[in-house]
Parts: sequence; structure tokens; C-alpha cells
Amino acid sequence: MENPGKSLLHLTQIEEKAQEILSDREEIVALDKQRNQNREAIRAVQRLDNSTAWITVGPLLVKMPIKKVSNILNNDQVRLDVEVNKLRSDLKVKVNALRDLEHTSPVPGLMLNPLSKAEMNAVGQALGRSSE
Repeated sequence: MENPGKSLLHLTQIEEKAQEILSDREEIVALDKQRNQNREAIRAVQRLDNSTAWITVGPLLVKMPIKKVSNILNNDQVRLDVEVNKLRSDLKVKVNALRDLEHTSPVPGLMLNPLSKAEMNAVGQALGRSSE
């Protein structure tokens, strides 16, 4: 090795970026678990016949009207969706940065986005399918 200090600094940068990626992945998994629990709670609240339901707010157990509970759960679901999507998009950038540090080419297809409904309809029309 020509310059051990420079090599050590480069390896440190690679390890730090890899650690960021791993911690983001762990956070995504934790948020996904929370999102699934939230989905289960929303579904359970929809099935209730009562006008009130019990909900845990931090360490407290509170009885609230069903509509308010549903609103709280839906708002929490939206917040979780936004956080997960933000982490996933940041993760793509971090993976490409890591690949740059490792002097490898970016992952092909990593930055792809799904087609919108209008784009899918246009593709369907181009292929001769009717849009319904």
C-alpha cells in the first residue's frame, strides 16, 4: 500500500456508510412492523359495534370515540408511510454512495419508480388494450 493513512480513511468511510445503510434497514423493518400493527388496529376498529374504544396513548389506556380513534390511527398510518418512503429513498442514495466509495458501478434499476395510472393507461392504449 502506498499510503496506509489514506487507505485507512477510505475504509473507514466505507464502513461508516455501510453502517448507516444497515441502521436504516433496521429502522425500516421496525417501522414496517409498527405499520402492520397499525393496519390491524384500524381493521379491528372498523369491525367494532361500540361507539367508543380503548386506545393506548403512551403508557395510558384511554377510552375515546370510535371516529377519533380511527382518525388517530389513520394519521399515524400516513406518518409511518411517509417515514418509510423517505427512508427507502434515502437508502437508495446511500447505497449508490457506498458503491461509489467501493469504485463499483451503481446498482442497475435501483432508482426506478413505478408508472403512474396515466402512464399505465397510455401504455395500454399503445398496446391496443382498452383503458377501464
